This record gives sequence, C-alpha cells and structure tokens, in this order.
Amino acid sequence: MNTQVEALLKDQINKEFYSAYLYLAMSNYYYGENLDGFGHWFEVQAREEQEHAMKILKYLQDNGVKVELAAIAAPGADFSDYRAPLTAALKHEQYVTSLIHAIYKQARDSDDFRACQFLEWFVAEQGEEEKSTADLIAKFDLLGGDAKGLYLLNAELKNRA
Repeated sequence: MNTQVEALLKDQINKEFYSAYLYLAMSNYYYGENLDGFGHWFEVQAREEQEHAMKILKYLQDNGVKVELAAIAAPGADFSDYRAPLTAALKHEQYVTSLIHAIYKQARDSDDFRACQFLEWFVAEQGEEEKSTADLIAKFDLLGGDAKGLYLLNAELKNRA
C-alpha cells in the first residue's frame, strides 16, 4: 500500500468518527427541541459514519497496516434555528466528499489500484449522502414556517430506519 494513501486513510478514520460525533450533536439538538424525527435521522447518520470508519479500519487491518487511533475533536453544537444543523450537515458532507476524492486521487496517482477499488464505494456513498441531505433541506424549505408541515416531515423522519 502506498504510504501516502495509508496516512490519508488513517486520518479519514478519525474524520469519520468526528462526523459521527457531529451528527450526534445535531441529533441531540433536535431531541432537545422536541423534533424527535430529525433527531432520529441524525442518529442514523451518526451510525453510518461509524460504519464508514470501521470499514476503513478493517481495510487497513486486512492489508497489514497497524492503526493507532487519535483523539476525536468535540463538535460545535450551537445552532441558531431548525435549519442550521441541516445546512451544516450538507456543508460537512461536501467537505468529506473532498477528502474522499483527495484519497482516491492519491491512490490513482500512485497506482494503488486496490485502494482505488476500495474507495469507489465511498465515492458513490458520498454522492448519496449529499443528495439525501440536500433533499431534506429542500423539503424543509418547502415548508417555510408552516408548523403542520414541519410536524409531518418530523413524523416522516421518525419512521425511517
């Protein structure tokens, strides 16, 4: 495995766990606002980020790489309104996409074909993550300030697995 790809993947494990912490903070915000559906949606996102971190960790282990875990930074969780966590989540997903692309580029440039194949799943996943978050923002924005619409969207999110 290319040493630069290895270093980037090790760092990405930490970034994925940070993403889980960030989404837990967002979930906590919504639960505190009695918007349990939004809270649940972000809980699901947090679990997915943990799974991503574990997938990278397992890939490195399977390739004989010793991984030392670093401290995970505390996320900021001061949101001004119900929309703020949604837009912060989309911005964060776009950032994570840029990180995945950088790792993929390094793997490609160093002819690390196995890493490229492994990372293709993450490239596709990031497209889905960005779309899912953007779609939620679009639905939220359609509601405007309508309390009934917010209640219905919250209920819809609460029933998602």
